[in-house]
Amino acid sequence: MSAAIPTLPRATGLRLALRQGLQDAGKTGPALVAPGVYDGYGARMVAQMGFAAVYMTGNGVSACLLGKPDVGLIDLSLMSGHARRVAACVDLPLICDADTGYGGIVGVRRTVEEFEAAGVAAIHIEDQLSPKRCGQLPGARRVLEFDAAVAKIAAAVAARQDPSFMIIARTDSVGSAGLAEGIRRAKAFEQVGADAVFVELKAHPGILDDIRRIAAAIKIPCMVNIDAGGPLAQLQTGDLHRHGIALAIYPALLRNALGFAMREALTHLKIDGNTAAMKTRSLSTQEYNDCLGLPEVEAWETRFSANFE
Repeated sequence: MSAAIPTLPRATGLRLALRQGLQDAGKTGPALVAPGVYDGYGARMVAQMGFAAVYMTGNGVSACLLGKPDVGLIDLSLMSGHARRVAACVDLPLICDADTGYGGIVGVRRTVEEFEAAGVAAIHIEDQLSPKRCGQLPGARRVLEFDAAVAKIAAAVAARQDPSFMIIARTDSVGSAGLAEGIRRAKAFEQVGADAVFVELKAHPGILDDIRRIAAAIKIPCMVNIDAGGPLAQLQTGDLHRHGIALAIYPALLRNALGFAMREALTHLKIDGNTAAMKTRSLSTQEYNDCLGLPEVEAWETRFSANFE
């Protein structure tokens, strides 16, 4: 009788699925698409709609947990604890914003340990100086010196225990030092073991040319924030890989759409005095419960029900 093949731990299986998805995207396309969420409800919606990965946005989590803008107020405990709950509720690889790594070289090691233990599939760590600011807010970002930025990514790579856990190296240097510096850092991050590179860009007419130049300079997958806008916003997801994009994140899509819907619903309640106008623009109770997995919970209860009277 042959020995049973051991089952991979759930988190490792999801990490390997993400790696395989990015490998396939790099060879034949299309890009792997990861809509942005800030809670478990949004993550379950992404899973229900059939996406292959989900992205947890630091900007959205700052809004969700603190009601504050993304200016470095979320700490490691808040973010990794929230990530643990989101990762646990869906069978999708969760890619998570880990800001600056929450400290120096030692802090980065603990950051990797915490997110890996949380069941996250990948994190991205940026080279901004603390306190950081969202890359899409106005103005150039202050970044670490080149050697310090590269050392931080090298430390993150060395800190992981599960080799399938992905370290994505992000640089915000383009705004202050130009594209050549962003590419220089991307190549250096690749050399110290980063699994993918994320060069933060702001919308401008030549953004697609910039992305193609970045992708051509490295052999590892190129991650792009589609919410940067401009020509990016017009691209079909099936065409992203033609520009060298292996992983596309949409951090603002759900948080902005949900904010718009909440404001609309509250406006109707305040002005109309009732919610009738929202009836056709809202989930039904059944749709809401289905998204949260109530049928599976009820089936579990039935399976193990007992009469305790």
